[in-house]
Parts: sequence; structure tokens; C-alpha cells
Amino acid sequence: MRWDAQTLDAPDGALPGLERSGLVRAGLVRTVRTPQFEGMTFHEVLCKSALNRVPEQSRLPYPWTVNPFRGCTHACAYCFARPTHEYLDLNAGRDFDSQIVVKTNVVTVLRRELARASWKREPVALGTNTDPYQRAEGRYELMPGIVRALTESGTPFSILTKGTMLRRDLPLLALAAQQVDVRVSVSLAVRDPDLQSSLEPGTPSPRARLDLVRAITEAGLGCHVLIAPVVPFLTDSPAQLDALMADLREAGATGATVMPLYLRSSTREVFLAWLGENHPALLRRYRTLYGRGAYVSEEYTSWLRGKVEPLRRKHALTGVDPLAARPRPAPRRPADTPQPTLF
Repeated sequence: MRWDAQTLDAPDGALPGLERSGLVRAGLVRTVRTPQFEGMTFHEVLCKSALNRVPEQSRLPYPWTVNPFRGCTHACAYCFARPTHEYLDLNAGRDFDSQIVVKTNVVTVLRRELARASWKREPVALGTNTDPYQRAEGRYELMPGIVRALTESGTPFSILTKGTMLRRDLPLLALAAQQVDVRVSVSLAVRDPDLQSSLEPGTPSPRARLDLVRAITEAGLGCHVLIAPVVPFLTDSPAQLDALMADLREAGATGATVMPLYLRSSTREVFLAWLGENHPALLRRYRTLYGRGAYVSEEYTSWLRGKVEPLRRKHALTGVDPLAARPRPAPRRPADTPQPTLF
């Protein structure tokens, strides 16, 4: 991720010590606290780049991403993006959940990048790092401008979210889908509300996200569901997965992708601390299952796949993953008719 380095004599509202922090190196303009978001701190920065090129060696199916925020108020104990906060001299635990970096100029920068003659209108993924519809979006309202910029440039895009705030933008997304390929996916892996409120305390309830799936499909958009992460010994029983997929199908989901829990570096530390506090009897089993690595054993992966695939077929959730590879459009010729502006 590239940022515009700036030297500021006195950042407006900056917290003590920030003058030498990674946040200032990231282009900090000011730090904001507000009663409407108690316990949260927003660090407003100016980014140099909005589009992030995904390295080919990563093997991810999408070539570009846009991330308006760093850090996430969903506070999911398993979030794989937690280590990114450490580059800003913030910790991957409580800071990741409450110290949110906001790229306030992301729409302006994105429009400039999309207008370049070199832009090939390759697919762009939103929500692959931190959620674009987390609570901070309610304050900054960056997503409508991002959606308009992508659509008006003729760029296909996908959104992955746990946030029910996406409902606000459904009319805009439905209009965008008439002009470019728009794919929407909701993340929902925990059906039990008590476990959900403990494991991912800042997220909307399972019922609220099922209602979001229904609202997306009623708006005329397909809705894929990412059942990830499946948490070993807590959400992985065939009965649990069967019940969740039944709910998804009833809500109108067009497909489901299932992925087991991935634990790398500081995410592993945060998750195992949560596990030790809430389910200490499972700690030894996790150490056996994961060893010293970030991935579950191959035996577990094979076992999970064997349980999941029949259930996906049973509930007709075999639709294409919206983040899967898709044909990339040819570059626009100068004579091409520009897309109409979205309002």
C-alpha cells in the first residue's frame, strides 16, 4: 500500500507521540474522536494511490484492490489483516479494532488513476483486506464515490462485506450493474449468535446478515456468501454447516465458498488469546492441528472439503465465487462512448 509522505508541524487533533509514528509517515492529516463512535479513533490520511496492484505470485484471482480503511471495527479475533497495523507502529490487537486509518481523499485519487490512458479496466475487488462497510463508513461515506468512479470508468468490481450498511448503496449498485459487471458477496460463517458476539463482536448479527443477503437479491443482484473462516471444533460440524447453508439458500444466496481458519503471525496470537479465554480446552487441539504454521493440516482440509461439497450441492449453493478469476475486458478505444455519470 502506497501513501503520500507529508511533513506536518502540528497535525490537527493529533495524539501525543504521533509526530514520530508510522501514521505520520503514512500521510496523517489529523486524528479525530467523536462521541458518536465511543472508543474509536479515526486517523485521517491523504493517500498517494487508491488502486493496489495484487502481486502475481500471490495467486489471488483479482488483479487490483481498493481499501478505503486500514483497521476494522468489526473486531474479528481471526482477522488475517491484523498484522498490517504493525507497519503503522500500532498493535494488531486492540489498536486494529479501534484505531481506524481513513483515506479521506481516496475517491479523488481513484478517479485520477482510472482516467489514465494506461488503465485497462481490469476487475477491482473491495473488501479483501478490511471491510469497506464497517462502522467508519457511516461517518465518511466513501463507498458511493468509489462505486461511481469505478462504474463511470467502465471498470468491473466486486464487494465483500459483513456490513449491513451496504443496504444504503443498493440502489446505486443496482444501477451500476446495468453498466459494468458488479458482484456482491456477504461474509457469514458463524450461525450461533452467542459465539458470533464473542468471536466477532463488532459485526452485525447472523440474522441481520441473512436479511442483507435477501435485500441484495431482491435488488436484482446475485449474492455469494463466504463461509469463512470455518473455526475448527466450534463451527465445523456437518450439522452446523448444513443448518447455515439451509439459511443461506432460504435467504436467496446464489453460491457459497467455504474456507478454514487461517492463522498467521499476530493474528494467531490474538485468536489464541481469545481461544484461551473462551475455550481453553481447545488450545492443545489447535496446537496439534496448526503446528507452527498458519494453515490447518492437509487431513483437516480434506475432511472439511468432503463434508462441504455435498452440502453445497444439496442446497444449490454451487454458484461462481465473485472473487474468482474472470475474463478481463479489452482496453477502451478512444472512440468508445463514455459511460453515463451515476447520481
